[in-house]
Amino acid sequence: MTETFDRDLSRRRFLTATGAAAAAAAGGGGLAACAGGGPQPAASAPPSSAPQPSAAALGPAGTGTAAPSAASDPTGPGLAPGGPAAAVTHGPRDRSRIALTFHLGPHEAGQDLALAHRLLADAAQLSVPITVFAVGQWLDGHRDLVPTILAAGNELANHTHTHPTLTALPADQVAAEIAGCRDVLARLAPTQGRYFRPSGTSTATPLILAEAGAAGYRTVVDFDVDPLDYTSPGADAVVARIRADTRPGSIVSLHFGYPGTVSAFPRIVANLRTAGLTPVRVHDLLI
Repeated sequence: MTETFDRDLSRRRFLTATGAAAAAAAGGGGLAACAGGGPQPAASAPPSSAPQPSAAALGPAGTGTAAPSAASDPTGPGLAPGGPAAAVTHGPRDRSRIALTFHLGPHEAGQDLALAHRLLADAAQLSVPITVFAVGQWLDGHRDLVPTILAAGNELANHTHTHPTLTALPADQVAAEIAGCRDVLARLAPTQGRYFRPSGTSTATPLILAEAGAAGYRTVVDFDVDPLDYTSPGADAVVARIRADTRPGSIVSLHFGYPGTVSAFPRIVANLRTAGLTPVRVHDLLI
């Protein structure tokens, strides 16, 4: 078991960009970008053709430092406009902590909201805090779920407002997606929303990092363990992949609305604890 957890693998999958038109319709399509498409290389356009950060991200005279404005002043905990955010894929490797993160929005919970309640109940019963990256528009329409998420000491974070493929959008739309969810979280859960995770990509581009920083985020949270649970491989496969890939400091990517994931959760926790690893919120992993 110890040798297994020392393996540092990555099953990261990139999702097929659907284009700006599909991104604009993502409010009705939910988290399809999380669960759809095949492997996709990271977007890496040459500097001459790469999208440029918006004026809000560049700040005065294009200095790279965001200029605070009344329209973009963040209200969440510790958020302040600034330069580009930093991307993290894991926490410190010298501590026996890991973070279980879950995506929540229409594609997941919309299929069967009972699965979300079951997973939250299991997490509470097992005393396992999780970090929930929520889609703002969906969460705003299901605000009664917020107290349930937070009651057991879980953490809410930003996963864009409508869940488009961010790499397919220009700077102003990326900024709107980040700020939209930020503002929903500030209204529904004022003590939450410290972190941002982009949708439709596993790697934040320089543009995304710039707009996240302009929206007040210092940290964009990626992950180093991806069991591909959104492909519905079954509970056994999800358990085995997490057991094989997780090591101290790991951030695990999971999804609410898949029966295999929910069924696997107690075994995932048991395996982590057997290996001497303690699940904590992202905030507690990174501080």
